Amino acid sequence: MLRRLLALKPTFFPQQQHHKTCWLIAGTFAVVIALEYATPSDYVFGYLYTGPILLANPRLNRSATLQVTLIASVLTLLNLLIPTVELTNPATVANRLIAVMALVATGWLSDRNRRYEEAIARHKAQLQAQTQLASIREDFVSTLTHDLKTPLLGAIETIKLFQGGQFGTITPPQEKVLRMMDRSHHASLQLIQTLLDVYRNDAEGLKLQRQPVNLVALAEEVIATFTDLAASRRVHILLNQSESDFRRSLWVNGDALQLQRVFANLLVNAINHSPRGGKVEVRVASPGEYQIVRMLDRGQGITEEELPHLFERFYQGHTNRQATGSGLGLYLTRQIIEAHGGTIWAENRKPKGALFGFKLPAYVNDK
Repeated sequence: MLRRLLALKPTFFPQQQHHKTCWLIAGTFAVVIALEYATPSDYVFGYLYTGPILLANPRLNRSATLQVTLIASVLTLLNLLIPTVELTNPATVANRLIAVMALVATGWLSDRNRRYEEAIARHKAQLQAQTQLASIREDFVSTLTHDLKTPLLGAIETIKLFQGGQFGTITPPQEKVLRMMDRSHHASLQLIQTLLDVYRNDAEGLKLQRQPVNLVALAEEVIATFTDLAASRRVHILLNQSESDFRRSLWVNGDALQLQRVFANLLVNAINHSPRGGKVEVRVASPGEYQIVRMLDRGQGITEEELPHLFERFYQGHTNRQATGSGLGLYLTRQIIEAHGGTIWAENRKPKGALFGFKLPAYVNDK
């Protein structure tokens, strides 16, 4: 019996610890066997075999635990025959069978617990690997976007020098090409900055520089910035306030720069998906505790399938509304609005078009 216990193979522990465990199990078996076979059969000491089973489970392999459980069960039942036959005593037989069931249950539960611990360990290792991979990816994206910005900024400055006549007089066709190049480079720069901001916000959270911000004034500034873009697409932009006092201010406690990016992302999205000769309407309202901004276009609208996914990172739908772009603008917009404690949504208009809206808590001056 002792030789069989010592022959059990280890799985996770060094050889020296394996031998120590086997000797400990064998010693425990010897003590319990002495108690069992030195006393009458109606004295059941077989429950003590749970000790070797619990010792074997975390230190030896699964097969070894099964063997120890089987040996303990056989020795418990064998005491019905040795030293005297007790099969005629139903109470003694029942006690022995109950002890065997307890030993089997101990072996099964300890084995299941071991499998759970192994599964948890594997899951932790996978999570750690994923965390390390995410960190490496974010570092790579941050480095890449930073390195890409440098040549773009250099190219933009060079274009400005050309437009300023530093390299000689330029013709009207050349001026037109230079303006197109300038817009293209600025668009690429904005895309790179958006990508960098998205990864930084995911990793570190969005840090806001809060102050009282007038959403009406902010909307007017952004509309003025994109007037040329709208004119090139023959799209008319209209700012509308539902209350009769059009110049009423809508104050929020927020980051002016980040909220400006929200207006810019939503306005450019509306312009890009409006038909030529169409209209984009910016509606601002203050119904109570919240300030609400809605941007409406008269494009093709959004499919029901796309609506739940519009603000997900890198999501690009299958209709012409999302035919271009990186899928990051709306995701960044959602990040900014949620960081301000607000909500953002999108819906279809009837008979045609789409609405993108957000609401922010109204600023309350406690002074």
